[in-house]
Amino acid sequence: MPKPSLRPKESSFSSGPCPKRPGWSAAALDDALLGRSHRSKPGRAKLQEAADLSREILGIPADYLIGIVPGSDTGAVEMALWNLLGPRPVDVLAWESFGSGWVTDVTKQLKLENARAISADYGHLPDLSQVNPAHDVVFTWNGTTSGVKVPNGDWIADDREGLTICDATSAAFAMDLPWQKLDVVTWSWQKALGGEAAHGMLVLSPRAVERINSYNAPWPMPKVLRIKKGGKLNDEIFDAKPINTPSLLCVEDYIDALKWAQSLGGLKALIERSTANFRLIDEWVASRPWVDHLAVDPKTRSNTSVCLTIDGPADKIVKLLDAEGVAHDIGAYRDAPAGLRIWAGSTVEASDIKALLPWLDWAYEEVTRA
Repeated sequence: MPKPSLRPKESSFSSGPCPKRPGWSAAALDDALLGRSHRSKPGRAKLQEAADLSREILGIPADYLIGIVPGSDTGAVEMALWNLLGPRPVDVLAWESFGSGWVTDVTKQLKLENARAISADYGHLPDLSQVNPAHDVVFTWNGTTSGVKVPNGDWIADDREGLTICDATSAAFAMDLPWQKLDVVTWSWQKALGGEAAHGMLVLSPRAVERINSYNAPWPMPKVLRIKKGGKLNDEIFDAKPINTPSLLCVEDYIDALKWAQSLGGLKALIERSTANFRLIDEWVASRPWVDHLAVDPKTRSNTSVCLTIDGPADKIVKLLDAEGVAHDIGAYRDAPAGLRIWAGSTVEASDIKALLPWLDWAYEEVTRA
């Protein structure tokens, strides 16, 4: 087939850091509070604005606390695991790379004897009915490296005794999270809204706060993970006073992305954009015998990190399209089965997805031609 003539206007389809919002330029950072302390009055105002906009767009309950923490989503999850786990048995769900990482942290780093992993292979969800509501549970809402998400929160008991700790980094701003069923939620700025990296968000329910105030972890705690002060929750972390210095340039970029989301109509509009992008890919997959979704069950297929299996050399397709300047960073995650991973979140324009798909056809023919 001839080489397509129409190219995506934006060729970045990375699943993290993710593409910037449409129309972004460095001018969006002109109001950044550079050279000022994050503890100054205007510095704290910027941090509070980031938290307030996050609450508004995501619909986070008023009695949930929102903190900005170091280390991206990883830092936020680690802070939750090291401070909250221990007093109850814990179930850790894993069906892709990052969930497997939390299994390692809980069983080999914290070495909790009352922990169990509930796992599934790439492309599948584990049996969610195995989760014990008397246990704490740690899980990713969306498996970024497998393209498999939990379809809803129905499996989480309303009268649970344990805490739910949810890594939502590629789900927040793209999927509807049932906040009343979630006690700890984390995400990073570089995922669904295409912000800059290294900063994480940590949201705590009143139940999570009660756990922190009533339980002292028995292990040494690195300063960067300490969430308590004087035996109680360090409220400053959730009052625009992070435990270390955030980049106010990155803060400005996150605020810009949040205001863009707000201008579209908030979470509903973000979900609609991502879902429309996924449907374009899904329809294309359905009409091609050489490509399929890694996620076996259609109900669990991610609308952000769309992972595909290829009947052919996926690595050569990735290299060819990268060299053509058509699609960057669409290879499967290093620990995942070989294939493609295309970010379809709200910052990606549907027109760019439409332009990409013929290039995938062309590249497949090029690399498989005898």
